[in-house]
Amino acid sequence: MSKTLIIFTGGTIAMSADPRSGASVPGVSGADILSGIHHLESMGEFETMEFSELPSPQITPKHMLSLARLLRKEMKRDEIESVVITHGTDTLEETAYFLDLSVVTDKPIVLVGSMRNASELGYDGPSNLASAIVTARSPESVGRGVLIVLNNQVNSAREATKTNTLSLDTFKSLEFGPLGVVDNNEVLYFREANPRSQIPVDAIEERVYLLKAYAGIGREELDFFVSIGAKGIVIEALGRGNLTPVSARGVADAIEKGVHIVIVSRCPTGRVLWTYGYEGAGRQLKEAGAYFGPSINGQKMRIKLMLALAMTDNRETIRHMIEQDDF
Repeated sequence: MSKTLIIFTGGTIAMSADPRSGASVPGVSGADILSGIHHLESMGEFETMEFSELPSPQITPKHMLSLARLLRKEMKRDEIESVVITHGTDTLEETAYFLDLSVVTDKPIVLVGSMRNASELGYDGPSNLASAIVTARSPESVGRGVLIVLNNQVNSAREATKTNTLSLDTFKSLEFGPLGVVDNNEVLYFREANPRSQIPVDAIEERVYLLKAYAGIGREELDFFVSIGAKGIVIEALGRGNLTPVSARGVADAIEKGVHIVIVSRCPTGRVLWTYGYEGAGRQLKEAGAYFGPSINGQKMRIKLMLALAMTDNRETIRHMIEQDDF
């Protein structure tokens, strides 16, 4: 009998209000969440596993690597046809992208969370989990990579990001739109996801940092990261991929010292490109040896660089892995 493995990691979906402070705290079990799904028995066979009870700000890349190792092991079992993972929403997109890169399988993997805790009116945990199960068990989900399901929308791990601190439809693919929706207990797909990278390493390079550019940015932050032993730095640059002259010199010096620098944009949509040639602009960064990422935000590109650097330190190989999405 085929089964869906449901892995609980924590997050708001597993929280309720503390009676004294009113603040959301962990304390809702996986069984409690599942009990909120009506007619669960009609949805097939399940196996559950408690991985952690962590709020997602406490989830680190080391936890993500442990989860990837667990998935590789469990998905070798013939009876496990799909996996659903509950997760806090703050870092859900990073865990989803980590798994999309590092776990090679055609079996559906779906991440799900909630924006309201179990004590709030309109608690969306059980309904989101039900939609995630429907998505994971659909034959149409096979081979689509890791998926994110909330508010009846299905998005790809590569494309989706958390866009709002409160809204139930917070996860959106701003550039491409959702892959599909869950309607009347079935998933309806509108399109295919963008090409995926696969970096199935069993380690990570932790010394990778993220820097957001701003008007008048200098080189102090870059120099600090280099001084503490950075192996890689992702910069959310201005617009099309530009920096100030002084920060561009910092980039060139960091690359000379062996640091891998990736340029993405702080804009929510659109790709970077070495379009401009003035001092500090993208062409100067490109000539200095910086890599220019595709349309992926900074937090996801950091995950990709951590995995890529765990595989190799060869600059041309890293460049290909960072700049392409179909290797």
